[in-house]
Amino acid sequence: MSGKVMSDYPMGDKTEWLVDRPAERPAHWFLFAHGAGAPMDSDFMQALAELLAARGVGVVRFEFPYMAERRVNGGRRPPNKMEVLLASFQAQIDRVHAELQPGALFVGGKSMGGRVASMLAQDNFDRGKVAGAVCLGDPFHPQGKPEKLRTEHLQSMTCPTLVVQGTRDRLGSRDEVAGYGLSAAVECHWLEDGDHDFKPRRASGFSQRQHWESAAERAVSFMRARGL
Repeated sequence: MSGKVMSDYPMGDKTEWLVDRPAERPAHWFLFAHGAGAPMDSDFMQALAELLAARGVGVVRFEFPYMAERRVNGGRRPPNKMEVLLASFQAQIDRVHAELQPGALFVGGKSMGGRVASMLAQDNFDRGKVAGAVCLGDPFHPQGKPEKLRTEHLQSMTCPTLVVQGTRDRLGSRDEVAGYGLSAAVECHWLEDGDHDFKPRRASGFSQRQHWESAAERAVSFMRARGL
């Protein structure tokens, strides 16, 4: 069952949640942020939210300020500066606790959304506000710039973190990630021949839908092992 909940950004801007609720009250909730270029109701976001909810996890989707503004005014706006993205995501963490009283809250997202979540995860884990992070297609580096790593915070993490990644993701392939020296708290689940959206080539024998389902299955297993 899905629903919509209206809420406010601290800056005064209006946004809405998309809430996917399982048939029974969930013990685990996932605060799910979108990537840089696609909104919270993209095919990827919609599919993963539905797959997680079907497996008993409550899912809350939201949009960062720049994407919420796109929805209202049209046109394409670039992502907000990182400090705004971090503040917006933290506001959503606080709001989920205030409005839903989740038993166990996990944070994460698609690409950029997962990166922002992982940057907030440790502090919120230490404060008992989140149980872990789930990053779907982590942008370990910008496309075409493998030397510009964004992994420093992932090397000292103690917050349980799951990264679901396609083996040929151009923002961090399996061969590249093997040399990053990630913390033992960061677990990688690899989707064979998947790209940044988990889409494999036809010759691989897999489909994007299969990889989306695999991602959901692994994420739910991860949450259940670390939540209530």
